[in-house]
Formats: sequence, C-alpha cells, structure tokens
Amino acid sequence: MIGNALQVLVRDNNVDQALRVLKKKMQREGIFREMKARRAYEKPSERRNREDAEAIRRARKAARKQAVRDGLIAAPKKKPLLGRGAPGAAAVRPSEPK
Repeated sequence: MIGNALQVLVRDNNVDQALRVLKKKMQREGIFREMKARRAYEKPSERRNREDAEAIRRARKAARKQAVRDGLIAAPKKKPLLGRGAPGAAAVRPSEPK
C-alpha cells in the first residue's frame, strides 16, 4: 500500500486545511494503521490470527447490517452530533457568569 501518491491542493495558502484533508485521506487509505503494523515484526502465526479475527469481525458486521436491513433486529440508536454547526450545539455551551 505504501507508495501510492496522495495529492492535496493548497488553496489560498491555507496549509492547515490542506493538512487536515491529507490526514483524512491517509486515514481512509489505512496508511496510519500500516505504519503502526510495520513498527515491529509480526510473526506469520500472529499475522494469520489477526487476519482471521479481522475477517470474523467484518463478517459479523456485515451480518448485523443485513439483519437490520431485513428488520430482524433494531437499528442502533444514533448518537447526537455536538460540535460546530450541529443543531443543539448552542444549548450545550455554558452560560456566561452574571
């Protein structure tokens, strides 16, 4: 995976925004996970065990999503978004002292 070229345009000399976009792309590509995995040697048996566990997790997640789509189980409750631009974010801010 390492060796793919990621490209980010810097608009209006806004390096901070370009860096955020680059980090998001790297996260999506799994580069950080791969760098962490390459820090130390992983025995072939450990690698097989990890890959098997990942495959089981993926299969369980897919089965869970399919069951939700089929209506067999209830969908998980969505967490409220709190932050910039989120509805209700103003209500969370503490009021100014009087």
